[in-house]
Amino acid sequence: MRAYKPKDDVQKKSYYSDRFYVTPTLAKKSIYSDSIFSEDTLSLGNKVEVLESYIQADHLVIYIKHEDNINTIKHLKEIRAYDFLMELTAVDYISTRDGFEVIYEMLSTSKHKRIRVKTFIKNKESIASVESLFRMADWSEREMYDMYGIVANNHPNMKRILMPNDWYGHPLLKTYPLQGDEIGSWYEVDKIFGIEARQTVGPELRDAACVDRYDTNRFARLGHEVLKGVDISENEPDTPIRYQEEGGVQLFGKKLVTPFDEMEKITLKERK
Repeated sequence: MRAYKPKDDVQKKSYYSDRFYVTPTLAKKSIYSDSIFSEDTLSLGNKVEVLESYIQADHLVIYIKHEDNINTIKHLKEIRAYDFLMELTAVDYISTRDGFEVIYEMLSTSKHKRIRVKTFIKNKESIASVESLFRMADWSEREMYDMYGIVANNHPNMKRILMPNDWYGHPLLKTYPLQGDEIGSWYEVDKIFGIEARQTVGPELRDAACVDRYDTNRFARLGHEVLKGVDISENEPDTPIRYQEEGGVQLFGKKLVTPFDEMEKITLKERK
């Protein structure tokens, strides 16, 4: 397998969105503005060290040390009645903080409250699995490993879940190219045809926004479709646009759909 080339600036080259846009931060409220959240925070504070806590968008947000994630989730589940782990994910802060923020979203069905537990781990650092407390963490932690490379210790099946087992790299890292890397562009070719077919088949086109006007099947060129394999390098024969079968649609001799007449079409100036 070829060596991977670092691409620390690939996201800066993104042409899909404004890379300078910073999402506004939502207002933070004191935990004491909600009696239930304040009780939850004080109760948890007797078990582990709470680094920061506040209410944001009707969620209680709590920051803890990553070594305390098991005790925190267990306490919130068994003592504070947060019986659902709704989400488990991570955010890449490698470029600014050299690590990841791991997030646990919990719901209490009895109190109708949500808690968002956040913790931070350094790059290449692992975190304890909470799969023994919530079974849903099984797939979520595998996805976190697959997309970010974060290992959950003591997980019963710590392997990729979306990408193939032999895939190189982790696609949700901000250093991962938006169009995929060099190895990704040859993955399907190597698997299906073999590495010896690279010169014949060519690399996979991984830019979803690109339309190839010389696409063999001309799917993107309505009215200019050609038969597969036809050479169109010299001229581009037009193909009349057909909206339906000639003569309309008939069943048992009866016309079900009247043939479409392009000359009778009407373009609305504004939506009704």
